[in-house]
Amino acid sequence: MANRLSDHSDADLYRMLRGDSSTREAAFGELYTRHGSRIYLYCRKIMGDQAAADDAYQQTFLRFLQSAERDRLMTNLPAYLLRIARNVCLNAKKRMGYISVPLEEFQLSVEDVSLEAKELATMINAALDLLPEDYREAFVLQAYNGLSYREIAEVIDLPITTVRNRIVRAKQKIREILSPYLADYRE
Repeated sequence: MANRLSDHSDADLYRMLRGDSSTREAAFGELYTRHGSRIYLYCRKIMGDQAAADDAYQQTFLRFLQSAERDRLMTNLPAYLLRIARNVCLNAKKRMGYISVPLEEFQLSVEDVSLEAKELATMINAALDLLPEDYREAFVLQAYNGLSYREIAEVIDLPITTVRNRIVRAKQKIREILSPYLADYRE
């Protein structure tokens, strides 16, 4: 059955979630395999904390599974999962309270300075933590999830121009934050 499930579309698998328990479990497993890493990456980048991201990730898939109990036509399952993840992350951040680190107090922790790529990735992640929530979310959806402006606009329910502006501003802020560190690479 697992081989046959990989041939089904997301919409078919979503409909199968309303079937008997073995069909439901197999369909959920296939959807989880297809989309789990993308959703986890989103939660990790938005939450910034691994434990909080793990919780948001699990909550996302629980809510997704519960949503299948309702009769719903599924046309874009990846966007639907991202929307659930977005809502879960935003609600979790509200409950946690947003912690802001002033730029003057920002210190980069680098585990292994001999690996430039790892160091750069660490700096980018640190820069992401300093972005305003709306900029970070749009940037993560584009850079890490590969969504187009139109797809991002659907997920966060905003006009495409707003999405484009947020991404442009996020990239500008990241450049500003990283410019002192990147200057060291050029020297």
